[in-house]
Amino acid sequence: MNGIEATRQIRAFQPRTEVLIFTMHGSEPLIRELLEAGARGYLLKSDARRFLIAAVEALARHQPFFTGPVSETLLSSYLANSHAQGDALSSRERGVVQLIAEGRTNKEVAQLLGINLKTVETHRAAAMRKINAHTSADLVRYAIRNKMVEP
Repeated sequence: MNGIEATRQIRAFQPRTEVLIFTMHGSEPLIRELLEAGARGYLLKSDARRFLIAAVEALARHQPFFTGPVSETLLSSYLANSHAQGDALSSRERGVVQLIAEGRTNKEVAQLLGINLKTVETHRAAAMRKINAHTSADLVRYAIRNKMVEP
């Protein structure tokens, strides 16, 4: 299970639980998806020495926490993409693409996400249409470019 799915499940079963993401990855697609999953704080490991205690204290007060670099990434992304919002992949489509890029079959994706095989195929087709992909290799390249998986 990846951090996105773990965050979704934590928030689904314990909605008042605050989730702080502690990672070395600061890519906009990852930050966005984790926030959509319910994370309320995002801390880069490179900033941990200065901000870990402040992050935990902020979340304990049920306040969000983001360091400067993460806030700048979010702001830049928002400003750049505010007019093209309709073309972005949904969080479920991103999850399906990520698992496919990790080498999972549609059937395995359905089992992992707890959804119907036909639903996986629908999300996969929608994602492929949105990113203009024609093959599974196109999906893998997209996932790598957008830091959804490691090359």
